[in-house]
Amino acid sequence: MLFPSPLARGTLVSRYKRFFAEVALDDGTEITAHCPNPGAMLGLNTPGLRAWVSRSDDPKRKLAHTLELVEADGGLVGVNTMHPNRLVAEALAADAIPELTGYATHRREVRYGENSRVDFLLEAPGRPPCWLEVNNVQPFYNARLKPDHKVWLEVKNVHLMRTTGLAEFPDCVAARSLKHLRELEAMIAEGDRAVVLFVVQRADCVAFSACRELDPAFAVGLDRAADAGVEVLIYTCDVAISGISISHRLPWSR
Repeated sequence: MLFPSPLARGTLVSRYKRFFAEVALDDGTEITAHCPNPGAMLGLNTPGLRAWVSRSDDPKRKLAHTLELVEADGGLVGVNTMHPNRLVAEALAADAIPELTGYATHRREVRYGENSRVDFLLEAPGRPPCWLEVNNVQPFYNARLKPDHKVWLEVKNVHLMRTTGLAEFPDCVAARSLKHLRELEAMIAEGDRAVVLFVVQRADCVAFSACRELDPAFAVGLDRAADAGVEVLIYTCDVAISGISISHRLPWSR
């Protein structure tokens, strides 16, 4: 995923009311940028961090700039939570996620569960049951898997790192994400394949863990979903000023 135009560099002055960020650009201009991130952004909202913003010429936008990247722990971190779905769409089209190749169609935002929309629905006629080994989870075979099965794929953005090399999710209570896990479990019960994919928008992590301290309910829910057959995938990203791309799989430290 390439940014459509060069990003402007600056310094983060403050991030407030979740969706606003004050940035002092290198040319001396001070701007208010949209911060497309509903999370706590722990370690990534510290005043003084290097920051990069994009600019839109859309006259309908209230804020022309969007906070895209910050520099933390010596590397770039993507903070725009709108990007992971686009990154996954590009990776699926390029067969860059080996565990999810071979599906004829990739539909987005399909209704399922209790008034929810799944991020991706992958379908292929006549495919055999799927086996998948997830790090720290035994290979799971769903005996009820239908021959013309579907794959329900939820995507989660990750950028929290409190311990060197360990990516964590979530960075605050994530009740909606927990609800998605339960709905994925229901898809397993119906004989479909269900996957939750965590996209780590930073390149300095070597493993992933649910953040039990900040949201113990989600951590327990992720364990339960995995035991029920929901596949847990974690992929890290290459992050640059020019763009972001999905890189390689990380192990789950359960």
